[in-house]
Amino acid sequence: MGLLTRLFGSDRNSQEKALSQVPVSRGWWPLIREPFAGAWQRNKEERLDSLLQYPTLYACVSRIATDIGKLPFSLKAKNSNGIWEVTENAAYSPVLRKPNHYQTAQQFREYWALSKLTQGNAYAMKERDNRGVVVGLYILDPCRVLPLVADSGEVFYQLYTDNLNLLPDGEGQLIVPASEIIHDRCFCPFHPLIGLPPIAAAFLPALKNLRILKSSSEFFANNAQPSGILSAPGAISDDTAKRLADYWNSNFTGDNAGKVAVVGDDLKFMALGAKSVDAQMVEQLRYSDEQICQPFGIPPFKVGLGTIPSGLGVDAINQLYYDDALQTHIQAMETLITEGLNATPYKVDMDETVLMRMDAGKKAEYHRTLIDASLETINEGRFDFNLPPLAGGNTVYMQMQDMPLDQVRQNTIVRVSEETVPAEEPVDPEPVGTDADEQTQKALAELFLMKAVQAARTEAIQ
Repeated sequence: MGLLTRLFGSDRNSQEKALSQVPVSRGWWPLIREPFAGAWQRNKEERLDSLLQYPTLYACVSRIATDIGKLPFSLKAKNSNGIWEVTENAAYSPVLRKPNHYQTAQQFREYWALSKLTQGNAYAMKERDNRGVVVGLYILDPCRVLPLVADSGEVFYQLYTDNLNLLPDGEGQLIVPASEIIHDRCFCPFHPLIGLPPIAAAFLPALKNLRILKSSSEFFANNAQPSGILSAPGAISDDTAKRLADYWNSNFTGDNAGKVAVVGDDLKFMALGAKSVDAQMVEQLRYSDEQICQPFGIPPFKVGLGTIPSGLGVDAINQLYYDDALQTHIQAMETLITEGLNATPYKVDMDETVLMRMDAGKKAEYHRTLIDASLETINEGRFDFNLPPLAGGNTVYMQMQDMPLDQVRQNTIVRVSEETVPAEEPVDPEPVGTDADEQTQKALAELFLMKAVQAARTEAIQ
């Protein structure tokens, strides 16, 4: 029984009649863009794969995709204390470790992010076993998937033949409900089901810089000699001009650039093209490179542009990059996979600490601070260094001089009541040199201490 029959039974035609396509003009990002009519026929179109050859655009896309690929999946569940802990479950853990037959989990995450960044949409098709449990996830080519909306508002997806992802040739296409597809999308300005990728906003700056580099490459391939005008002092015929131009181009351009030209009849060559310094090529490239980084949320210095701002440490730089470029993609992937696997009450988590790896000294100082603050145990710190636990290391420690707050507020110090002190009683004079002075001083000290404690309590209560 095929996938289509299993999902729809025999009533396929009625389902297709009730479905309508999302308008193609509402935000789709094409693989090929024509700068003018007929450019595709003349091989002058702008293709996405050729646009990714530009270094800065490639760096932005690959940096985000590979960093997301680093973050391992983990299945978590709440313990009796309400704390999320890593756990194992036979229904969900295997597919998180090995999503499909041709990709590792890291490659799966990278391709998910790459599809989303370049096309604005990432589609993951579910493979289920006889129990209905998801045992495989396949990232589909976004150019082979088309969202459909039924009259009732239900969402379906039209899938075209894709042998790698186990989509057979069923008359060229299959139609599956949204329950079988995990759909992650970028910012959706035109239609809720169609995401617009950041590469759409970076298209023109990247195209301009790519053309500058191509022009520069051709310029230096010509031995950095600009084009110009070969002029004669008098009038010449068209045939003579063509003959001279062909002679000059064939003998003194390209691989022959830089050779000595011997011409007569007072012919003169005047260069027209400006050198790269005159055109301020470096400034143009840098300005457009910064524009390319903006849609991706990447600080320019993360892709080798400019210098790191003064005052920013390594941790601050990584946090800035995570907040602006990675966090939204990571949270979307975690939520969608949790819902797609129907993993409730579990959740799928991606370990972001992999991105924030510290040197050994700083990591030791970090855990020491947590232990001193009673936020973790010694064994938890040793676990991060891949060290075995120690006996007694699961206890949270506190220094002895630290007193519980409730005892401080109740003031367990022995107090001397004002009522126990006589108001005005005659005191028999004691001879000098006895213990009377010491007793008086002790009573006054106790009275002073009592009043100070009472004043402190009154101020704390107020």
